[in-house]
Amino acid sequence: MAGEVWQLVDSSGIGGIETHMRVLTRALNEAGRPARVVLLAPHGANPWLDQLKADAVTFEVLDGRFGTLLQRLRTERPALLHTHGYKAGIFGRLAARLAGVPCVSTFHAGERGRFPVSLYQWLDRLTSRLATRIAVSAPIAADLPQPVEVIANFVSVPDVPPPPPVARAVGFVGRFSPEKGPDLFCEIARRTPPDVAFEMFGDGPLRAGLEQAFGDRVRFHGLVSDPSTIWPRLGLLLMPSRAEGLPLAAIEAMAAGVPVAAARVGALPDVIQAGENGWLFPPQDIAAACAAVEAWRTGTPDEAERRSLEAWRTARERFGTQARLPQILALYDAALGRKRGAA
Repeated sequence: MAGEVWQLVDSSGIGGIETHMRVLTRALNEAGRPARVVLLAPHGANPWLDQLKADAVTFEVLDGRFGTLLQRLRTERPALLHTHGYKAGIFGRLAARLAGVPCVSTFHAGERGRFPVSLYQWLDRLTSRLATRIAVSAPIAADLPQPVEVIANFVSVPDVPPPPPVARAVGFVGRFSPEKGPDLFCEIARRTPPDVAFEMFGDGPLRAGLEQAFGDRVRFHGLVSDPSTIWPRLGLLLMPSRAEGLPLAAIEAMAAGVPVAAARVGALPDVIQAGENGWLFPPQDIAAACAAVEAWRTGTPDEAERRSLEAWRTARERFGTQARLPQILALYDAALGRKRGAA
């Protein structure tokens, strides 16, 4: 495995980080840069592993111990370690420094967690100086020691625009946790005329309570192993988030020609041009969010077709693999060059 790039994460399911890593690792291999996914610890059944298998992405699962990671780095000697998420970042940067392996870390999260997660996030920022730093958005970069390279998440985008969506459904795709605003989504559904369906894809701590309270208005699908099956069901992706980095769900939806209505948080205002490829509204402003849904609901077919095309074009030109992978490779080469120079 010498010469490989290891993508390290501590994962128990499918989220934005996992989606990004799957796309990145597959793109690296296709570009002739051997790469694999390394999971720091086992967390039981993980549907993400099925996605990796389907994409022929090599992966392995370690036992969660720092010593095991360090030993593997020393014996296998990958060319570079790329970490994702706070736990993999803390463990990975320290182990890579001790093993003499160059390290790159991507910072994905824009929200601050509660204790003890807040402690891990503090350690994540503190140890970030041990690696080349990437942030998926400018607000995340501003919270890190400089310098930080801002490289947006990216997805596979079809070469030709997909047909505009015809579904009369509004969707939520993500984790059922406070920062993602699933409770706000359900309240917006309650205030929207019943001719529009509301569908939620994902899981998390808030799901059970919301399903009990809003099950008569919102359909709850749970986790979906293949996100590409979601977009044909939706006419609009609604993201009433309280905090964000750069959510991959927004880019994936736009790549499929589905417009996005989102709160003005994180990097979403950099992705969505209001009135062109979607809508923006103030965070936690339910009335404004309902107005965005109503604008989509009452739009003409010509408007829907134009907005769908603009959504695809934005994803293609700014967030497609070919637009972003060269930036990643340049950072890898710089980190490897510094190692050779030090040697």
